[in-house]
Amino acid sequence: MKHLIDIMELSTEEIDRMIMRANDIIDDPKKYSHICQGRKLATLFFEPSTRTRLSFEAAMYELGGNVLGFSEAQSSSAAKGESVADTVRTVGSYADIIAMRHPKEGAALVGSSKSTVPVINAGDGGHNHPTQTLTDLLTINREKGRFDNLTVGLCGDLKFGRTVHSLISAMSRYENVSFVLISPEELKVPEYLKEEVIKKKGINFVETTDLEGVMPQLDILYMTRVQRERFFSEQEYIRLKDSYILTTDKLANAKEELSILHPLPRVNEISLSVDDDPRAKYFEQVLNGKYIRMALILEFLEGIK
Repeated sequence: MKHLIDIMELSTEEIDRMIMRANDIIDDPKKYSHICQGRKLATLFFEPSTRTRLSFEAAMYELGGNVLGFSEAQSSSAAKGESVADTVRTVGSYADIIAMRHPKEGAALVGSSKSTVPVINAGDGGHNHPTQTLTDLLTINREKGRFDNLTVGLCGDLKFGRTVHSLISAMSRYENVSFVLISPEELKVPEYLKEEVIKKKGINFVETTDLEGVMPQLDILYMTRVQRERFFSEQEYIRLKDSYILTTDKLANAKEELSILHPLPRVNEISLSVDDDPRAKYFEQVLNGKYIRMALILEFLEGIK
């Protein structure tokens, strides 16, 4: 049984195939409008979500399938103490594929270990978010036409940001990629990621607290919010939450072909005025999330009778 828990479980060939299919869906959506007729997706969201949950649901509906599930733990038997493994095994009796989000790292892996249907990790704590990374990769592909020879700036919460961790891992497999890691000292990329991925592969990177100083170098700027839900201390969150706010003034020295991405939701780390800049691609990124999840669902359901 094939599952998707970590983006690194997908080969670059598989990612390329899904990106090609997502682009084909964008070009000819009618061709795919009934391809999942009679199939059901279960969305098991033990943690709040807007974009991820709704994009999975929209993806399945636009493939002609159906959706069942819940959007918070209190709406499920988890509120009665049922284990994740039992919930997933039970729901597998009713659905053909499961998308699961959970606040605890490793929950999707535990659930998949007992599942009789494919499980897609829709985010597990601060650990992994592979379908957001696929969304990011599709957006980069559509904007740049490549994954190699890019300088990628990641800004904000690089310690707890699961989207950051997954994107660094995914992009590390391509040639001549450089990372510029922009964060307060307290929210730097975890050491294990620097050691096991960036340094181990000999990838060029710099760590800095100065967003404006590195702006002219960047081909991609990946903004993130400081996540209140990942902090143990409200005081620490309040102290760090406004560390980086992207404004039009800070883009003055940026490349004309810069692409600004953000996994959303944003709080105030990107000024509303930036939305009108043609380099702002985060709402296109949202739409791309639906298309790549359509391609992913098809990738996993093909061959399953």
